[in-house]
Amino acid sequence: MYAPRTTPWPLVALFTAGYLAPYLLPTTVGRLERGLDLTPTQAGGVGSLLLLSSATAGFLLASRVERTGARTLARFGLVLAAVGYGGAALTASVPAVVAGAVVGGFGSGTATTVAATRIAAEKDPHRASTLGLLSVSALAGAVYLTVPHLPGHGLTLAAIALTALAVWPLTAGLPGGTAGTAGTAGPTAVGSAEADGPTAVGSAEADGSGAGRLPYRRSGMVLAGAMLLWSLAQNALWGVSGRIGVGQAHLSEPTVGVVFAVALGAGLLGVLGAGALGSRLGRALPIGGGTVVIACCIALSASATGLGSFAFGEIAWNTFYPVVLSYLIGLAASLDARGRWAVLVGSASSLGTAAGPLTGSVLSAQAGFPVMGAVLAVGLLLVAVPMTGVALHAGGRALLPGAVRRRGGHPAAVVAATTGTPSGVVPEVGAPEQPVVEIALDGAAVPARAAYDTAAATRAPGGV
Repeated sequence: MYAPRTTPWPLVALFTAGYLAPYLLPTTVGRLERGLDLTPTQAGGVGSLLLLSSATAGFLLASRVERTGARTLARFGLVLAAVGYGGAALTASVPAVVAGAVVGGFGSGTATTVAATRIAAEKDPHRASTLGLLSVSALAGAVYLTVPHLPGHGLTLAAIALTALAVWPLTAGLPGGTAGTAGTAGPTAVGSAEADGPTAVGSAEADGSGAGRLPYRRSGMVLAGAMLLWSLAQNALWGVSGRIGVGQAHLSEPTVGVVFAVALGAGLLGVLGAGALGSRLGRALPIGGGTVVIACCIALSASATGLGSFAFGEIAWNTFYPVVLSYLIGLAASLDARGRWAVLVGSASSLGTAAGPLTGSVLSAQAGFPVMGAVLAVGLLLVAVPMTGVALHAGGRALLPGAVRRRGGHPAAVVAATTGTPSGVVPEVGAPEQPVVEIALDGAAVPARAAYDTAAATRAPGGV
């Protein structure tokens, strides 16, 4: 009989609070533009600053969750999110709104970092991540259906702040810090400084801090650069999608909100579909072919002049985007068993995401939405070539469950948990997980018996 699986609701809630800001980016940017009389470029710049602040929190705090404590960092992030977004929602001063967005973005990034790190330590991290995506998609969809009917520039910001406050009581279930473990690789490291005997062998490899040469350097650098541009193109459209729907497709804001809500639901189906598909088609076809489909969807959505084309482009794009993303993350994880390329590629993707809203605003302001979509689509087609090449070039073998987390730490485990690969199988390139060490035994071997009797039920154990 299998033990019942417990649902990590505190982590799911924290995941939702951290990811809500990026999910609400289109309506946030549009509301700031209309409510504060900002230019499209200025509003997009505020969105980029928010995402850049969130990405910065991930860079700075990813290695500090274990020592500082998940509960402490989570509450710190939620306070920053509530204060930053709440303050920005309550003021009409542009400098104060920008400052609040930056502070709130750092809080969102902190909550996301803690949630991702703790989800990696779960027995079933993929299930926890899926529940988090379900939660944030449902909440964002509800906001898109509600906020357009209400006035004010800061309603979406207020929604994020209230979510952070609502999640605060659930952080009591998170663990505290691991005081005194500084200098070790954390509780999941193999062979820490305190270990004795065979477990101390290869400690530098266990925590990924050794001087081992980074494998697949050229492929990893190509993938990191491509991911930066790939993510930039995705968020460039997402940041101005609300303006395309209202200004070019001539839809009302409530109608655009319904389209976004349906698109987020389609994205969730894409996540589930990627998990079900697994590695049946390899990585090259989903990455290359999926990126081509996304490029077509972006061009269609950016040139939409009515409800049909706008809705079809947005929904189809949001369906294929998470599918391709899951395979790209899996590809990054396969380049290095210690997770180093996974972290570097993820960081590059975060930078592209942060630059997306400003890029989309500048392109659309200078050349119009259709030209912007065409430029982004052509860029994605060009980027698809090196990404597919890396997928064809890099190979890997299957690791046992949990091996990436033991070798590479939490970031690698998060990546492995969200790749869409079958449960318990994570691709790896490189050396086996632990070397085999021969141990010499002192003393002579015990002489073997000359003969053995037939086993009998009346013979005592060890009797002669």
